[in-house]
Amino acid sequence: MIKVKRALISVSDKTGLVDFAKGLQKQGVEIISTGGTAALLRSAGIKLQEVSEYTGFPEMLDGRVKTLHPKIHGGLLAVRDNPEHLKQIEAHGIGLIDMVVVNLYPFEKTIQKKNISLEDAIENIDIGGPSMLRSAAKNYKSVAVICNHERYSEVLEELNNNSGILSDKVLTNLAIEVFERTSRYDTAIHAFLNNRFKGDNAFSSFPKDINLSFSKLQDLRYGENPHQAAAFYKDASAQSGLENLQQLQGKELSFNNILDLNAAVDIIREFEAPAAVIIKHNNPCGVAEAQTLDKAYIKAYQCDSLSAFGGIIGFNRSVDAKTAQAVVKSGFMECVIAPGFTAEAKEIFQPKKNLRLLVLDLGSIAPERYDFKKVSGGLLLQEKDNRILKPTEIKIVTKIKPTKSQMEAMIFGWKLIKHVKSNAIVLVKGTQTLGIGCGQTSRVDSAVHAIRRAGKAAQGSVLISDAFLPKPDTVTIAAKAGVKAIIQTGGSIMDAEVIKEADKKKIAMVTTAIRHFKH
Repeated sequence: MIKVKRALISVSDKTGLVDFAKGLQKQGVEIISTGGTAALLRSAGIKLQEVSEYTGFPEMLDGRVKTLHPKIHGGLLAVRDNPEHLKQIEAHGIGLIDMVVVNLYPFEKTIQKKNISLEDAIENIDIGGPSMLRSAAKNYKSVAVICNHERYSEVLEELNNNSGILSDKVLTNLAIEVFERTSRYDTAIHAFLNNRFKGDNAFSSFPKDINLSFSKLQDLRYGENPHQAAAFYKDASAQSGLENLQQLQGKELSFNNILDLNAAVDIIREFEAPAAVIIKHNNPCGVAEAQTLDKAYIKAYQCDSLSAFGGIIGFNRSVDAKTAQAVVKSGFMECVIAPGFTAEAKEIFQPKKNLRLLVLDLGSIAPERYDFKKVSGGLLLQEKDNRILKPTEIKIVTKIKPTKSQMEAMIFGWKLIKHVKSNAIVLVKGTQTLGIGCGQTSRVDSAVHAIRRAGKAAQGSVLISDAFLPKPDTVTIAAKAGVKAIIQTGGSIMDAEVIKEADKKKIAMVTTAIRHFKH
């Protein structure tokens, strides 16, 4: 435990600072401060000494150097029960500093700005702040270190209740929080620079070491099942994403809701025309584009109205009254996520108290570079599947060529297929899914599922496969259901037999040489 006699305060975020500093002053604590922090405290009538006066050395290099001085770090790092340390600081006229209050330049917020320049980002890399925090935290038995304004009230309460003394427990907890904060800060800097200079690494596109940093946004009621505890964390290096969700109404989000919302956002961002997607258990059960949003939703819902019950709906346009009415008419749904909702739409949804309405600016979400999958004892890292099919990559392999409308349906379905769990087969007509077969261990079973869901609508449809067709059997089943065109990866050792069967059944087939497995 320590008696706080001198505190150094230098903060970027000044939330609650004046009241905290006044509380320290009442305890008789001497305050040292810098720049804007000193100006704020002085304007509030708080007596202090500027760091430049304390060190006898002026701030320089546009403020880059102000606290990097032996009188600061000597006063923080000196071990109080080490006679040699005390002798040395006395010899050099260094006073002890018992508390450091520092929060860092807002690097994470800075890099979230659109088109942020490298120069602006670099200027928001704090040097003196992390140095003081680390020095104080290293010497936590003798120095209180505060990097979070949420700690001000509890620290003041402790000081007031214990005659200006802080307990070992408080000192330890504060130091632990500091090392967590500086670690997260450095991780954000590394991630930004690594991403900004991607492609310049001549050795590998993957880092040798991965330091992930996430901040808890909220505890969740439970995980995938009620017996599993859960929480939602924000990626410190992310510039946008689900952490920016604005909830307008409804119950709190669950673990499964967030997973399905993520799937909805990933899919809906693929489409430019008004589009709707309905997600169930992290898979789409209906997707469609149309001239208007309400028509897109109705078409998506028609794909599999049974599975759609209790689903997550995603839109790429602001929801209007007609679309809201269509959603309400379709029955119970968990969530609706869209870039916005008109006042009329909100009024229509308002009686549905448990329906969660969520707003997210889809245009602000930057493409992610990596995809992570946790395994026992490790982590798998891969590039995100952001591959877009180019017209030049489409190869017609059958005697019958696809029509213009069939080709458009293929392109629509190919945008979707990479978001469907493998093995994946999707039946499409125009810009509407008719049947989706997902997550089967056999491609034939996926085709059977998709055809069964499509029913009579399979007649004249286009089949999309996320990988090559290993045998002609999928073509045979598709032909029997009335499928007239197929787009698939190609590259099977039995390609010739598969193409021969397509020709025999008068089905147009194209290949892409691109696979879209999703496990």
